Parts: sequence; structure tokens; C-alpha cells
Amino acid sequence: MIDLIKNINKLHTTKMGAERIRKNLQIENDDVVQWCKVRILEKSTKIERIGKNWYAHTDNCRITINAYTYTIITAHKVKILSA
Repeated sequence: MIDLIKNINKLHTTKMGAERIRKNLQIENDDVVQWCKVRILEKSTKIERIGKNWYAHTDNCRITINAYTYTIITAHKVKILSA
């Protein structure tokens, strides 16, 4: 099992991180950590580790998590390229 999923309850972020995620994803949710957890745990989410970070790709967004501290660093909308 992926370490990120095994340690999902360790996910957290800073106040600035939460504000950045809300702004980048244009969400109004007060609990961005819970919002991210739900997205990460969806079956369709693709998770990969590159260097010191985990990247969760889901719902047209990419969530970046530090692999050592489980801090959610940021999240961004991902543009879908059409054929």
C-alpha cells in the first residue's frame, strides 16, 4: 500500500498553505485538509512520488504533499488538453 494512503491521518497544512490552496483551487471550504483527504482517497486518484514530494492527481487538480512531514504544500488546477 502507498505510504501516503497508510498515513492519511498525518496530513496537515499551515495557515498560509490552506489560504494558498483555497485561492489556487477557488474553493470556499474551511477544512482544506479534509477536502484534500477526500480527493486523495478517491479510487480515480493517481498518486506518484517524485523526490521529496507526493503528487495526487484528481478532479482536475494536483495536490502536492511533502513525503517526510505529510504537509500539504499546495494544490493547483490542472488544465485538461483536448485532442
